Amino acid sequence: MHSDSPIVRPIAIVTCGPGVAPVDSVRRITNYSTGELGVRLAEGLFESGWDVVCFKSSAATFRDPVGAGVTVRYFATNDELLQGLAAQSERESVYAVFQTAALCDYEVASVCTADGLSLADFAKISSEYPELHIALKPAQKVLPHLKQLFPSARVVGWKFEMDGDRANSLSRGARQIQENGCALCVVNGAAYGAGFGILDAQGSCSWVSTRSELCAWLTKWVGSLVLML
Repeated sequence: MHSDSPIVRPIAIVTCGPGVAPVDSVRRITNYSTGELGVRLAEGLFESGWDVVCFKSSAATFRDPVGAGVTVRYFATNDELLQGLAAQSERESVYAVFQTAALCDYEVASVCTADGLSLADFAKISSEYPELHIALKPAQKVLPHLKQLFPSARVVGWKFEMDGDRANSLSRGARQIQENGCALCVVNGAAYGAGFGILDAQGSCSWVSTRSELCAWLTKWVGSLVLML
């Protein structure tokens, strides 16, 4: 039977790049992340038939994703990312969310001189102070909100671990899945070792060696879920 109805492309969201926590108007605390992995993943999803919204950190150094079906929106802080996700239209139609952004675990609570003088009112803190004390507080977490914001979506989180070993890293990844309702957790970092572990909610773990293989694996995985609808 012939149909003139347009093909509906599934919608995916990819976050990428480093979160930023301002110290003053010109200085910031951030994580090391170029945004390349998220950009490559967004492009792979688009080429596989997805419409993609890429939330890209303004501090990312890698280029923007290419593709007519990729919409790029920018954020700096964790709060800005969460606000942008909450403002996303047709949230109930989003089928997958890939949280690849390296967000800040802490943000600045206060900046003081050594003798306790608060510098909160200064747009740019002078470099003449011989010593500064910066107090940090936990930053807004984004991952715990994703299932509520996108109830139909498969959420994929990341665990980048530097301390411990592979077993510790996978255990933390499993806890992230359980606590946040994720479908998968990608585990990597010095503690995990070479490559990327892709952990699912049943405890199975796949392994790929490169970013390109990871993007291809995730694109194929989420595509197979769409075919099951």
